[in-house]
Amino acid sequence: MFGIKNLTICQAFWWAAGLGAGCLAGWVASYYVLWLAAIIIGIAIGLLVALVGGFLLCWGESADDLAVRKAAAGKQAPPTTKPVPAPAPAPAPEPEPVAVAEPEPAPQPEPEPEVVVQPVSPGEESKPQGLDGPRDGGADDLKQIKGVGPKLEKLLNSMGFYHFDQIAGWSATEVAWVDENLQGFKGRVTRDNWIDQSKILAAGGDTEFSIRVEGGDVY
Repeated sequence: MFGIKNLTICQAFWWAAGLGAGCLAGWVASYYVLWLAAIIIGIAIGLLVALVGGFLLCWGESADDLAVRKAAAGKQAPPTTKPVPAPAPAPAPEPEPVAVAEPEPAPQPEPEPEVVVQPVSPGEESKPQGLDGPRDGGADDLKQIKGVGPKLEKLLNSMGFYHFDQIAGWSATEVAWVDENLQGFKGRVTRDNWIDQSKILAAGGDTEFSIRVEGGDVY
């Protein structure tokens, strides 16, 4: 209880205060009494101050602090041990490469022989029926058909074609025959679409081109 280790902060303060008070009292008393008496007076006053303050004023705190110190002394921190890392697993052996047989290429199909279609020239049986001459009232102005000029109109008349309704009634095979036999003008029937124009003109209608021809803007 009286050991230095058992002193609390409060008791240590009062012991220091008692030491200071004893020194001060001895120094003051040395002016009035002998030095030995002054020392005794200083010690007495220092002990009085230390005992009164340390044991009377700090008694409750001393008992509590002592219990706390004993409890703290009884507890020891468990030894800290570093965890031992688990050994790393051994690397798995790499599998040996397996030779993969390349698939055999599929046989290439033999190319089919190219079939060349030779164009068949329409025979005389595909020739449209012509007239020996124009009907009563005279021939139609075939130049109103876009693609038919004065020279081609004469050629058509020589072949027996004078009227719009004749051209409008040509079948596909007859168109092919005329396209093939228009010397110097092959393919004009199909290229300039004579059939559709002739149907309009045969019905008494007009086309943009026929209006221009009638107005004298073309020939």
